[in-house]
Amino acid sequence: MELKISKYLFDILTAINSIYDYLGENRNFTDYSKNKLLRRAVERELEIIGEASSRILKIDDKFPIENARKIVDLRNWVIHGYDKVDDVIIWGVLTNHLPKLKDQIEQLMP
Repeated sequence: MELKISKYLFDILTAINSIYDYLGENRNFTDYSKNKLLRRAVERELEIIGEASSRILKIDDKFPIENARKIVDLRNWVIHGYDKVDDVIIWGVLTNHLPKLKDQIEQLMP
């Protein structure tokens, strides 16, 4: 595996772990939606995940990250549609897709 890809995988995993740290043990949507600082921190980590995924795809467009294109699209939506970011959608990503992505990245890590 190319060294740059390994670095980007590490960046993705670090961002995911940071999100989990920010959310804490008692993760719930109400606390998340009421805390602007938390929402912005999570959005920033999602941007990093999307950017690292984009960079991986530029090196190897067949790299086996499930839904890699959707991850990049999420990043673009958060950055460019910052005024339309929907907390419910972000929460769905955090609860439904992030755990799967974490498992996959951990398996891909060298």
